[in-house]
Amino acid sequence: MENKGNDEVEKLKTKFMSVWHNVKYSWALKAKTPFSRNSPVLLLGKCYHFKAEDDDSLTEACSDASDDDLGDAEAFRRDFTSRVWLTYREEFLPLPGSTLTSDCGWGCMLRAGQMMLAQALVLHFLGRDWTWSEALTLQPLDAETWTTTAAKRLVASLEASLQGSLKTSNNGPCLPPKVQVLGSAEEADVHLKEMYHRSLVSWFGDSSAAPLGLHRLVHLGLTMGKQAGDWYGPAVVAHILKKAVEEAMDPGLEGITAYVSQDCTVYSADVAECHRAPSAGRSSETSSDNQPASEPVSPHNRAVIILIPVRLGGERTNPEYFNVAKSILSLEYCLGIIGGKPKQACYFVGFQDDSLIYMDPHYCQSFVDVSTSDFPLQSYHCPSPKKMPFSKMDPSCTIGFYSRSIQDYERIREELSKVLQPSPKEKYPAFTFMQGHSRDYTLVAGLAPEKREWPFIRDTQRTVTTAGDFVLL
Repeated sequence: MENKGNDEVEKLKTKFMSVWHNVKYSWALKAKTPFSRNSPVLLLGKCYHFKAEDDDSLTEACSDASDDDLGDAEAFRRDFTSRVWLTYREEFLPLPGSTLTSDCGWGCMLRAGQMMLAQALVLHFLGRDWTWSEALTLQPLDAETWTTTAAKRLVASLEASLQGSLKTSNNGPCLPPKVQVLGSAEEADVHLKEMYHRSLVSWFGDSSAAPLGLHRLVHLGLTMGKQAGDWYGPAVVAHILKKAVEEAMDPGLEGITAYVSQDCTVYSADVAECHRAPSAGRSSETSSDNQPASEPVSPHNRAVIILIPVRLGGERTNPEYFNVAKSILSLEYCLGIIGGKPKQACYFVGFQDDSLIYMDPHYCQSFVDVSTSDFPLQSYHCPSPKKMPFSKMDPSCTIGFYSRSIQDYERIREELSKVLQPSPKEKYPAFTFMQGHSRDYTLVAGLAPEKREWPFIRDTQRTVTTAGDFVLL
């Protein structure tokens, strides 16, 4: 009886902590993000130049300017809002190995990793030029709306705690099924892409059935010694994402896999092997009416998501890497960077001048049942970009790239090798490419492999022994 009482106390304590995090991360919103009219804006390889008529605030420019004056400000907003936004959620079923029904306060790196993975799938199924047809209909996030929602959520959660039950709700109104009239080839293409879009989002749902959802990622994290509620670093998340993609049984994901570099080194033969090897035991048939069939799988056409955990300095990001990060984010096959401030993760997708543009997972939203045929998509897209100075970026991060084929990888390798070429000031590249397999450079008798250099710039002011997911020798 005593154990049962302790369990109830722990459950109640967990619930109240969850309530506090839910309110905390639904409450704090910054003002509109300013954008300069004089400098280009880069977003995952796309370059935008705002017109002189555009207001300094991107949101105001898009909402107040006439159609003739919107120019690239509107195009940028449409592009940014079309990226899949994955944030803290609450009121889902308990995560594996825990009683937690929300990831508020600890799951931001997992959410950032999900966003990077979602961008890879957007490139894979929809292409870089795809934008969501409803992107410009979303209203910018404002403090009043979110604080009102937070207050209602607080009352509901406390009532549920006192009654000893969980309350579940959908975020936003339940939309009626859309009637699709397929006429022209263009309309059919739009319909097909919307199917991919909806299926893609559903793969990240907050349930054990979602192959790339939080429940699945937490389950895989358990095998690496990580518990729900722990802090997940960018390198650990890279390996969790790799496992999730590799083990996904949904037939829609059979044409893509993931690779994680070792010691900031990408081994070309290993990547080529990933491209060649078909997924065993997966069928190209669709599993349900809601899941689109994947591209035909042959031994040579499997796409690869390349994830590269790096450390760009010692205790702080070394300024020598800022231009490298800018060059990487200027490439269309770049999936962005997961990192952030210390213990506060975010998903970097672009930059303007000396500020990074990012998507923030630190908003708590209600659980959405993605198993329904027409679940609301609005909460999976963010109309409000944020900016952060490069100087505040934590040095521990993971960079992602999408490679459609072996030929594509060779082009990527050549282009990145030029970007990573050390300058007279830079002693080490952020990461390197090497021919052959990683096993060709396995440590033997405690000796380091030949031709291996530590690929990051040391902080000359101090020596760091450990940081994040890396050990600095």
